[in-house]
Amino acid sequence: MTVLFPRSLSAMLLSATLLAACGQSADKTSTADSSAPADSGKTSAVATADTAQRIGNPKLLFTLGYTHNTPDGLALAPNGNIILSVPNLADNSQPASLVEIVGDSMRPYLSNLPVEPSTKKAAPMDLAFGPDGHLYYAENQYENDKNYKSRLMRVRVQNGKPGAVETVADGFGLANAVLWKGNTIYVTDSQWDLPDNDKGSAVMRFALAELNKGVVHLKPKTMDPHVLAFFTTKVNETGVDNGADGLDYDSQGRLYTGSFGDGTLYRMTLKPDGSLAKQEVVTTAGKQISCVDGLIIDRKTDKLYLCNSRQNAIEVVNLKDNSVTTLAQNGDTDGTGGLLDQPAEVLMKGNRLYISNFDKPEKNFVNSKSDAPHTMSVIDLQ
Repeated sequence: MTVLFPRSLSAMLLSATLLAACGQSADKTSTADSSAPADSGKTSAVATADTAQRIGNPKLLFTLGYTHNTPDGLALAPNGNIILSVPNLADNSQPASLVEIVGDSMRPYLSNLPVEPSTKKAAPMDLAFGPDGHLYYAENQYENDKNYKSRLMRVRVQNGKPGAVETVADGFGLANAVLWKGNTIYVTDSQWDLPDNDKGSAVMRFALAELNKGVVHLKPKTMDPHVLAFFTTKVNETGVDNGADGLDYDSQGRLYTGSFGDGTLYRMTLKPDGSLAKQEVVTTAGKQISCVDGLIIDRKTDKLYLCNSRQNAIEVVNLKDNSVTTLAQNGDTDGTGGLLDQPAEVLMKGNRLYISNFDKPEKNFVNSKSDAPHTMSVIDLQ
């Protein structure tokens, strides 16, 4: 068990300083990047040319400083605030952290996350509050060590405040999305390879009761009993073999995930006991989806909103007829003014869609480089 003890006063003051410029409303600009050292590799916040026809109207929510260079996972807290994970994978010389979005401002939530013992890094990705009131996040160590060092972590929350952080499951290849459905948590592993399949990925499932008994140790490169569904990525010109990424369920309780590497959308129908009844590819109509990153489903309408990270787009799949429409898209920009800059995660709160711009491109992505400003966008839905 890895435990995080309360921060010292000096650490808390440092966290507040790092995020001071983050707490800006959408019509203000953070100056945090101006404090970056001259050799930091950060570019100035000058908009680049939009190289594609612009669709939709994403708006700027926040501009973050260089100390928060890859905003990623989003979770709605019981009190209505939003928790954002910042793994800082584009520049991991900056420590990873969790921050809290409160109305039109941001503040530190957890700034001294426990590091994985061998890599000495923390890398929080998607996150979600469980039925026990605690916060769970997937930790992606894949870029630090590909030897199954990723973990599922639990932040013990008391009276709305984060406390001790502990490991509840380890042995993942690339732990990515997390989703609670009842007393079961589902986790995507985008790199769950098998001995005869190095393009594998999976959706794992864990019962809360099991996690409460002690750390679950997965068995890498096997069909571990926690594997609900297994997938194979078809590698294309991007060279990316990451598979199952975002994860959510529809009004009928069916799970959906998609492949980051090839854009395939999958549906999983469950048995009453939560085991897999059927796994199928969702054949969509209209636009071809080239990449599926984070996703969320509005269960009132059964519309699935997903981040097409490769194309700098937010796509909408109507699960009633599987038709695809583009809600927002733009070309290779640096995100100035709220333009999409490799969107990675989406969260719906009321009629507003929150978008984190990961800004860490792969080969043949529209987004060509990681550069300042580092931003979050919003789209107000009709």
